[in-house]
Amino acid sequence: MTKVFKKKYTNIGILGGSFDPPHKGHFHISKIAIGKLKLDKLIWAVTKKNPHKKKPFFNIKTRIKLSKKLTKNEKKISIKYFDDKVKSRKTLSLLKYIYKKNKNKKIYFLMGADNFVKFHKWDNWKKIPKIAKIVVFARKNYYAKALRSIASKKLNKNEWLYINSKKINISSSLIRKFW
Repeated sequence: MTKVFKKKYTNIGILGGSFDPPHKGHFHISKIAIGKLKLDKLIWAVTKKNPHKKKPFFNIKTRIKLSKKLTKNEKKISIKYFDDKVKSRKTLSLLKYIYKKNKNKKIYFLMGADNFVKFHKWDNWKKIPKIAKIVVFARKNYYAKALRSIASKKLNKNEWLYINSKKINISSSLIRKFW
């Protein structure tokens, strides 16, 4: 009789955000991350509210539903809501929670270059690379700003990675303007 072993994940990516709404730009960088970083799993951590933004346009249930619909054909992407388990809106808290559940795994935290420019303003931002490698994705008009950012200068070169790929000129805020 052959034993079937469930494969353990070795490389896990985290793309956190409000996904208000989710769009093909999120999906595009997810596919790139899965390929370039050889991710076994990518978690879209949908948050109730971004602490740096005002009230969301769509409620959390709608954003989760739209995220699942957008990613339904990509088996390596899973949509998760952690706010009820983590009890914090802080990225470091989320990453610590995920790390505890996935010890001895390589964790990557994905973000756009626009967020990386302001990364030094996040709570405990210097502790985040101790848990997860920061992976910064190109955004239109942010390449030079990201590379000159405070975070790029203060973090060690092995703590973050910049991926310059084809840019999708779309954002959740742009979509909401036409909704």
